[in-house]
Amino acid sequence: MKERPSFPAQLNRSSARPKVQTAPAAKTVSHGVGLDSSAVRMNMVARLSKQGLTDARVLDALQQIERHRFVDSALVNQAYEDTSLPIGLGQTISKPSVVARMAELLCHGVSGKLGRVLEIGTGCGYQAAVLSRLADEVYSIERLRGLHEKARENLRYLRVANLHLLFGDGMLGYAKGAPYAAIIAAAGGEAVPQAWIDQLAVGGRLVAPVLKGAGHGAQQALLVLDKTAQGVRQSVLESVNFVPLKSGVA
Repeated sequence: MKERPSFPAQLNRSSARPKVQTAPAAKTVSHGVGLDSSAVRMNMVARLSKQGLTDARVLDALQQIERHRFVDSALVNQAYEDTSLPIGLGQTISKPSVVARMAELLCHGVSGKLGRVLEIGTGCGYQAAVLSRLADEVYSIERLRGLHEKARENLRYLRVANLHLLFGDGMLGYAKGAPYAAIIAAAGGEAVPQAWIDQLAVGGRLVAPVLKGAGHGAQQALLVLDKTAQGVRQSVLESVNFVPLKSGVA
């Protein structure tokens, strides 16, 4: 019988083994001026609220996490704009509105915190930090070692004892931590890997971009997959634009 983590995968809703590292801890510091000011994040949250994002838990998490700490120094002045930004190695940090939208979809129908969450594609670590405020435990897996290490550095200022960073192939998920109350992906392929569905708990929800259409006309759309005792239920929502889902590590 395989070893299981000691904490439970709580649900409030009616290959290669990755290397696990716990993100370093440090205190959050909020200054009164500049990009460290809570007013800057408050303005961003207010704009998102006007766009229709209403989950108070998600908006509060975005208020707490300083996005400018997760982007390159040359781009910090754009950190609180609703735009994706390059983070190196051909990857991007998602728009705040997209992070909020996907988190809100994960939290829909859940009272209190999510249980154990798996994030596919750590990137710079921003979404993982947001998720750490919404869930009991977060496993975040990244296939590019350079970004895995960058995320660790970016997260040093937070106390994130419930966030575990993994270096490995995200398409395989992380079976040792399963079952997950929620799974979220920051990269999109033609279909959701079966490993993710297998690792999702009954009653859990998966949110990920997937390709719709075929050939050169194929576009990504947001998929919400709910796993029930009778099977899976899928809903395809609005168009999105994420980096392609790839296997292996680099």
